[in-house]
Amino acid sequence: MLKKKKWLSSLAALVMVVGVTAGGEVASAKEKHKEILNVSHRGASGHAPEHTLVSYKMGEQMHGDYIEVDLQMTKDGHLIAMHDEKVDRTTDGTGYVKDFTLKEVKELDAGSWFNEKYPQYADSKYIGLEVPTLEEVFQKFGKNASYYIETKSPEIYPGMEKELLRLVNEYRIDKDKLLVQSFSQQSLQIMHDLDPTVNLVQLISYRSYAEITDEQIDAIKEYAVGVGPNHTYLNEEYVQKVVNSGLEIHPYTVNDKERMKQLIDWGVTGMFTNFPDLLHEVKKGK
Repeated sequence: MLKKKKWLSSLAALVMVVGVTAGGEVASAKEKHKEILNVSHRGASGHAPEHTLVSYKMGEQMHGDYIEVDLQMTKDGHLIAMHDEKVDRTTDGTGYVKDFTLKEVKELDAGSWFNEKYPQYADSKYIGLEVPTLEEVFQKFGKNASYYIETKSPEIYPGMEKELLRLVNEYRIDKDKLLVQSFSQQSLQIMHDLDPTVNLVQLISYRSYAEITDEQIDAIKEYAVGVGPNHTYLNEEYVQKVVNSGLEIHPYTVNDKERMKQLIDWGVTGMFTNFPDLLHEVKKGK
């Protein structure tokens, strides 16, 4: 009888340990989902014209954690929100941003193209939307919003980093909620030299499964807090190596819920998506 009681007692203890462990793992998995940074890629660009104030606002409403702004620079030195070096794809204009004055950029229609390309999301209010300046974005969303800003083609725009920092300081943007990213290591080094308190992310454009070496990680850690690789070419080993090094990893651009879940399971700390509402659902366990 004593042996039986001992066995039952041991079994109960084992069940309790397993239950606590399993419960802890479930809780841990839920917490991991909650902590993932939801970066609204070009705003909620799956739903509205990218890099417009409407898209950025929609990203906020869909629980995006960061307003992501790509920067180009006009002929007269203004930083504007646009992904491409040319205005052709996302406006009714033609030519390179660097050849336009801000006044000329403001005359472009930055919304109608979206209605034509994505009729399922079309809205008459998108017709005639303007290309915003970075200054207008700061004015609209304020100093306490979280911004994820990319210096695009910085080799074409000397002084881009200095102007970015000037606006950040002028509008007293909370630097704890600011991330600056670039594919250009040189641009990030310039930002780091101008203000080492700004948190930087090194974008990486791998076109095949690739390893990241300890030497590369150590070099990036000299100036950046994280990396942003293309999610298409990631594997779990790569993600774990980066995370275990102490760097953040925010892959781009993830628009499928199953892929979002997989990347979270692998250990990413955030991701870019055109559909922040989908990532929000994943984070909520839906």
